[in-house]
Amino acid sequence: MAADSISTLPRTTSAVEDYLERISDLIKTKGYARVVDIAAELKISQASVTTMVQRLDAEGLVKYEKYRGMVLTETGEAVAARIAHRHELLTQFLRVLGLDENVISRDVEGMEHHVSAETFAVLERLTRHLESDPKLVEKLRE
Repeated sequence: MAADSISTLPRTTSAVEDYLERISDLIKTKGYARVVDIAAELKISQASVTTMVQRLDAEGLVKYEKYRGMVLTETGEAVAARIAHRHELLTQFLRVLGLDENVISRDVEGMEHHVSAETFAVLERLTRHLESDPKLVEKLRE
């Protein structure tokens, strides 16, 4: 994803990002996303999900129809793609460093929402460099 396209996306909170990530994942796996599915995934009440989905609709990130479900708007899809890219990059980086999958999973969930675009760009370059230099990775893991 190009840095200039990332900067044009709206700023989002970690809660909004979590919702968009879940909605995107549900649409990819089930073909649709409903309030009940999101509530089950996030382990929260359907009323809380409805409130947030209505907010996401008002912000132009989803198109929500009561009792029918929702789809991501073009902007919502772009934000979800940004979140997925962040998640994948952090996972890949921590795997290169040899961390346990449980640690990676827990840490990525916290880190993905709190690292700047500039830091992600550097992490991406560093990850690519580490992947191309197995001897350096070996030294780091010692």
